[in-house]
Amino acid sequence: MCRHLAYLGPSVTLASLVLDPEHSLYEQSWAPNDMRGGGTVNADGFGLGWYAGSARRYRRNVPIWTDDNLCDLAAGITSGAVIAAVRNGTDRMPHDEAAAAPFRSGNWLFSHNGKIPGWPESTAKLAAELPVTDLLTLPAPVDSALLFALIVHRLNDGQDAAEAVASVLHEVEEAAPGSRLNVLLTDGEQLVATTWTHSLWVRRTSDSTTVGSEPFGAGHWDEVPDRSLLVATATTVSITPMEGP
Repeated sequence: MCRHLAYLGPSVTLASLVLDPEHSLYEQSWAPNDMRGGGTVNADGFGLGWYAGSARRYRRNVPIWTDDNLCDLAAGITSGAVIAAVRNGTDRMPHDEAAAAPFRSGNWLFSHNGKIPGWPESTAKLAAELPVTDLLTLPAPVDSALLFALIVHRLNDGQDAAEAVASVLHEVEEAAPGSRLNVLLTDGEQLVATTWTHSLWVRRTSDSTTVGSEPFGAGHWDEVPDRSLLVATATTVSITPMEGP
């Protein structure tokens, strides 16, 4: 299982979220505390996403600790909206940069911690709902990219972000029971996150919201219950159960 985080609040350096804190995402890449049977390390790539007028990304298909440029890059970039992930790739799926989160569509950034059993056959009927051009332009032949494409299709149809995420996750679970569907979706202003068979924690201050697969750094963290939908801005957090389809 991958590890990921998202942040909304006053501008901070990427390093202050990803590299510097105690038990940072950087450390979680080789010493995660809670993989729940989904592997032991997250060494199959990583990605950072932030907003500087529009959504920006930096992704690699190498372990995060092997990138000699990362420290300077992360220390020199500031943003008030950040999403980042370290990847534990699923067997029989590619390990190139295009398969690493965050995925991007317009101003949306997306990360998926989990897997869809039986992919791609299990989700073929859902994939058939997408326009052919969307399928032909998936960034990578991985379950996470399809999951994001399904969500984006509903966003483009006018659904709000929380509704799009919840409806897609319920339909994927119905098509592929036992899916692990822990996602982060942000447009730089709002954040939608889910817990679906894995952990998510939230840290709130008066002017920021941070979520992560595992707590890191200082401050008080609250665990988000399983099968929950979290919707947040920098100053508000709402957590609701994700009930049956």
